[in-house]
Amino acid sequence: MTQYEEQNGQSTNDIRVAVQHAQEMLQHNAFASAEQQGKEILKSFPKEPNALFIVGLALKGLERFSEAKKILQVLVKQTPHFALAHQELGFTLHALKQIKPAIVSLKDAVNIDANLIHSWRLLSELLLAIGDSNASEQAYNSYLRFSAKHPLLGKALQAFIDGKLALSERHCRDYLKQSPDDVSALRLLAEIAIKLGVFEDAEQLLVRCLSLAPDYHLARLNYAHVLNKQEKSQQALLEIATLEKYQPNVPPQQILKAAILVRLGQFAEAIALYDALINVLPEQANLYTSRGHALKTIGEQEAAITSYRQAIVCEPSYGEAYWSLANLKTFRFEPFEIQLMKKQMKIKQLSSFDRINICFALGKALEDNKEFEKSFHYYKLGNESKQSIERYDADETTELIERTIKTCQSPIFENNSEQGCSRGDPIFIVGLPRSGSTLLEQILASHSMVDGTKELPDIIAMVRKLSGRKKRNEVSKYPEVIAELSAEQRLTLGKEYISKTKRHRGDAPFFIDKMPNNFAHIGLIKLILPNAKIIDARRQPMSACFSGFKQLFSTGQAFSYDLENIARYYQDYLILMDHWHKVLPNQVLTVSYEDVVNDFENQIRQVLDFCGLPFEHNCLEFYNNSRAVNTASSEQVRQPINTKGLDAWKPFEEFLTPLQSKLSSIL
Repeated sequence: MTQYEEQNGQSTNDIRVAVQHAQEMLQHNAFASAEQQGKEILKSFPKEPNALFIVGLALKGLERFSEAKKILQVLVKQTPHFALAHQELGFTLHALKQIKPAIVSLKDAVNIDANLIHSWRLLSELLLAIGDSNASEQAYNSYLRFSAKHPLLGKALQAFIDGKLALSERHCRDYLKQSPDDVSALRLLAEIAIKLGVFEDAEQLLVRCLSLAPDYHLARLNYAHVLNKQEKSQQALLEIATLEKYQPNVPPQQILKAAILVRLGQFAEAIALYDALINVLPEQANLYTSRGHALKTIGEQEAAITSYRQAIVCEPSYGEAYWSLANLKTFRFEPFEIQLMKKQMKIKQLSSFDRINICFALGKALEDNKEFEKSFHYYKLGNESKQSIERYDADETTELIERTIKTCQSPIFENNSEQGCSRGDPIFIVGLPRSGSTLLEQILASHSMVDGTKELPDIIAMVRKLSGRKKRNEVSKYPEVIAELSAEQRLTLGKEYISKTKRHRGDAPFFIDKMPNNFAHIGLIKLILPNAKIIDARRQPMSACFSGFKQLFSTGQAFSYDLENIARYYQDYLILMDHWHKVLPNQVLTVSYEDVVNDFENQIRQVLDFCGLPFEHNCLEFYNNSRAVNTASSEQVRQPINTKGLDAWKPFEEFLTPLQSKLSSIL
């Protein structure tokens, strides 16, 4: 008879029987008895893992959480692969309001055993509580995956987790044919649409989801995000208000609310909300960068710099903060910051996102130090990494340009002034990014009769709708469809554009739409808004292309991450612009950045005359305009005109042979 059996006067032949008795006590919530039974076992077998586990669970059941924590910490140290022990430690730490340690324990639990659905569920909730909405959704999808009763839904969720969106969508749609009202599947399909950028489909799916389950808070948060992405920001704000009635002060809701306020131009409110969030989550690096972006936009450069640097203190490998500093353009890194970036680049586990951001930031920092070979090395490395994850096909762009030219011949513009919407409010500034469009916008927005806005997405959204394309591999109806637009359709589309852009403008009779990519859609613009003014902001080819190569864009501009692709894109752009001048004579004004810098006042008078605007001296002192500026040139356009940006490519000339070779016919 063992010492344990002697002490308890029992005739059990195996310790497992004693453990089983204790487990039965736990199942019947007899926590005090289970604790006593577990401790008796430990007297004889101090390291018995099942006994430690029983005592830990019993103490947790008795709400003696600090004692339970100590026991469970001993257990996971002793048996690190005991998944349930990690799970119970996570639950106990959560009860003690020790959120971050709880997250660590729960992650350990699911890394050992992915089937622990309760760990996934709580992990999702805790990640949401600390503001990490992306990780929270991933954890929630894993919870759904491992708790799914139907194999098709389980397969759909696993494919989504693995990044196989097409496979996930197929499984999800097959499952919804059998269970059309399953809100988890509807939200998953909406998430797939969000990942693919098909926001209209995502919106419809989430509306359906919320009609079936109005209290599905995660779906409503997704819905608010999708609305904001589609410039339906006021409506998105109402959805956040609904969420706050049920669960106030949840960080992801507050973070999204701040982003919505920024989009609405309510910068003071957004910054105050970021400040409040930082008080609650002082270690959340992305909050500092988001606040920095808002401060930068309204011209508070020093405060923005401080905020970005605070993000780096929180998380030294947070690439976005370094690039945000570099993207101020007028900022110069300190030597210790350059060394810190180089140190991060040596971290093998550094995410590709952080690595790319740091590469572009190092390129800028070393360029400022005139270390051009090293600078180009990092620009090239960042571009190669970014290109590897972007989907860009130069042949597709060339084909689209060719189809546009074939479609938009002179006959479709005959009698055009009698069709479409006659409003002459919009002034479109088009061209390649980094070609001086923000400077022209700032100059025009300094005129009393012109409202500056931002890069408005409305024409691009209209093109997407006209294309009729739901999936990337489907053939687009655009541009051919615009030749078939009736007079009534042209009028409707023109009015729709004027109506949707109202939210971005003030009371001035004219406003600016500065989306550079609209150069591809001048035909559509002139069909629906025949009296709109269009200005092509153009820059010397090498300057324009290399400036694009040095820029890490937040979204889009996938052509810019390869020198040959940029050169080809520039050539396609010139071919199309030449075509617009032929079929729309005198309706597009080309403005050279170099001419604006070298012959400033005369060029500005020419631009104002083209727009039908009287000359105002304010346009010459555009740098005094305190309006919000969202683009990378925000700090540059707050300075008087200068020649700093001219020929910035020349120190890199020896590395730009592929670009020069491709551009040789137009240089």
